[in-house]
Amino acid sequence: MRELERKLGYAFKDQHLLATALTHSSYANENRKEGVLSNERLEFLGDAILGFTVAEYLYRDHPEMPEGQMTRLRAELVCEQSLCGAAEELELGQYLLLGRGEEVGGGRSRPSILADAVEAVIAAIYLDGGIQAVQSVIREAILPLLLHYAGSGFDYKTALQELVQRKSGQVLTYHLLEETGPDHNKRFTVEVRLNGAPMGTGSGRTKKQAEQQAARVAYEALTKGEL
Repeated sequence: MRELERKLGYAFKDQHLLATALTHSSYANENRKEGVLSNERLEFLGDAILGFTVAEYLYRDHPEMPEGQMTRLRAELVCEQSLCGAAEELELGQYLLLGRGEEVGGGRSRPSILADAVEAVIAAIYLDGGIQAVQSVIREAILPLLLHYAGSGFDYKTALQELVQRKSGQVLTYHLLEETGPDHNKRFTVEVRLNGAPMGTGSGRTKKQAEQQAARVAYEALTKGEL
């Protein structure tokens, strides 16, 4: 659990909330006499919190994006495919409490179970730490993963390239600054440069993810007039 908290960048005060968020209904049903609760109610709450936070992010961080595009991108970011990808990056599957049938049937890698677990964890963070805490976790730890896994989501590298090419002679390059961790849990840090000048850095479990993060930092700074 501590490793999961490290990946999320959040330490729970109430560990029971996190445990409930990772408890599938199949496990709860098999342990009903012990009063075990499933994560279904948390998933309901987390879905609403995530949808609101993503909508606010798109509205505030992309003032140039029309309503129709925001609607499509929000749907892509909170769909099962994107949530499942985020869960796999966070390795949520290994922490789930599953009933015997789900365990045997491959429940730890089932997309619907993983997607629901992400939303349940979001709700647990909200109940444990409040709205500012959960929105910080979503923005810093979860949203970058959703952007990476969205089927046709917002590609920050392409968007940044198009933005800087409004002026001729602009050259974007990406540079690997650091590679840490064991082979099964690598962490990459990448810097994006415009004509050799640093514009932003990003990190991720793959070089591609780190490049997207770096491009996101640079793109958002440029669109806000900070660079």
